[in-house]
Amino acid sequence: MVTPSTLEQMVCFQLYAASRAMTAVYRPILEPHGLTYPQLIVLVALWDNGPTTVRDLGKQLNLDSGTLSPLLKRLEAAGHVSRTRGSTDERTVVIDTTETGMRLRDELSDLPARIACAVNLTETEFHQLTHLLARFRDAIN
Repeated sequence: MVTPSTLEQMVCFQLYAASRAMTAVYRPILEPHGLTYPQLIVLVALWDNGPTTVRDLGKQLNLDSGTLSPLLKRLEAAGHVSRTRGSTDERTVVIDTTETGMRLRDELSDLPARIACAVNLTETEFHQLTHLLARFRDAIN
């Protein structure tokens, strides 16, 4: 068992600080598009997987409906996503990107390169970090 003796040695603090710093890197890139980081991850999930239910989107992003619903309402109001009731069950809501939302994907296509540049990691280091964080997340879920 590793017992941290300082704040800097605490994994939880490093993850918290890194998350806040990463969000700050995204902010000036996303602001001109009228997006926040949480809205971006919703759009990326839709770009990757296509239409999905609110329930499945919440599971994928690890967001509860109290957090996800306002995000989706703002994205819909901005014209980036559409929400439609399921044809077989009206309690089911399907989320999909609109043409405007798909245009954002093209406008933000250089985002991964810009972020990699901003964090000053090599491509290998970036992939290693992503892999380790995914393992870490999976181990505690």
